[in-house]
Amino acid sequence: MPYCEKILMYILFIERRLQSYVENSPTTTVLVIYDLNTTALENFSQENNAFGPIQIATCSKEVCDLADCIITIVPEGTHVRAVYLTPETGLLATNTTGKVFIESSTIDRGTSLEIGKAVASSDYNPSNPPNFVDIPVSGGTAGAEKGILTFMAGAAEEEPIFPLLREICLLMGSSVYPCGARGLGIAAKLSNNYLSGLIALATSEAMNIGMRCGLDPKVLSNCFATSSGGSWVNSTVNPVPGVCPDAVTSRGYEGGFKVQLMKKDMSLAVETAKQVGAKLVLADAGLGAYTAASEDPKCRDRDSRVVYRWLGGHEPEFKRD
Repeated sequence: MPYCEKILMYILFIERRLQSYVENSPTTTVLVIYDLNTTALENFSQENNAFGPIQIATCSKEVCDLADCIITIVPEGTHVRAVYLTPETGLLATNTTGKVFIESSTIDRGTSLEIGKAVASSDYNPSNPPNFVDIPVSGGTAGAEKGILTFMAGAAEEEPIFPLLREICLLMGSSVYPCGARGLGIAAKLSNNYLSGLIALATSEAMNIGMRCGLDPKVLSNCFATSSGGSWVNSTVNPVPGVCPDAVTSRGYEGGFKVQLMKKDMSLAVETAKQVGAKLVLADAGLGAYTAASEDPKCRDRDSRVVYRWLGGHEPEFKRD
C-alpha cells in the first residue's frame, strides 16, 4: 500500500523506544509487522533487527494471533475494511479476546464507527473484551523521524484504557490528546487537515504575491513568522524551495504527504461538515486547488505543498549541502 514506508517509520520508532524495555524485561517483546509490500518488510526487518526481534506476519489475521496491541494505518476506508473484515485473513478472522486495536488511518467517521462495532461483535471471551479506538496521527514522516508525532484519541481521559493508550502512543510521539469519544479522534484529524491544507494554500499564495513584488522569500517568510500571518507551515515546511532547507519542499517536493492524500482528506472534511451542518466558506476553493494539483503531472505524487508550483510560483534554485 502507498503508506508502507510511513507505517514502517512509525513502527521503527516503537521498536527503538521499546529497546530499553526489552533489555530489562523478563520476557522477550517481539515486534510483528505486516504489509502488502513484502520487499519493504524484508528491508525493514534486516535494517532494524538490532533493536529487538522482528517477526513478519503473512496476513492481518496472523498479526492479531501474535500481538496484544495492533496498530493499523492505511490510506483509505476501503483499506481499513479489508484489513479488519476480510474473511479468513482479516484481523477479526480470529479470537480478539483482550486485544487493543489502535486505528490511525485518516478516514471517514462512518467507517471508523463501523469497524468499532465489528470489533465489539467479534469472537472473544466476554470477561475480557477487545478495545477499538480511533487514534489518527499528525506530523508525517518528519514527525516520525523525530519522534514528535501528535495523536488524537477517540477516547475520554477518564476511560480505564486511556493510560495504556497514552503510553503506547508516546512511544512514537510527544502529544496525545483525549478527544472524548469514539469517532472524535477522526473528527479532530479531519478538522486539522482541513485547516492545514488551507493554511498551506494561503501561505503559497502570499509567498507568490510578495516574491512577484520583489521580496526575497526568506525575508518574506521571516516577516510572516513574527507577524499575524505566522504558522507552522510557514516556519517548518514553507512551500517555497530553499526557505526551509531541511523540508520536503526543498527536495523537489519528493516524499512527504502526497497531494492526492490532501485532496482526499479535504474531501472527507467537507463531507463531515455537511453531515453536521457546519458552514464552510473556503472549502470549494481549497478543495478545487488540491484536486487540480493532484491531477497535474508536475504535481501528482509529490508533497501537498506542491500546490505552490501549481499556482505558478517561482521556485528559486536551491542546492542542498
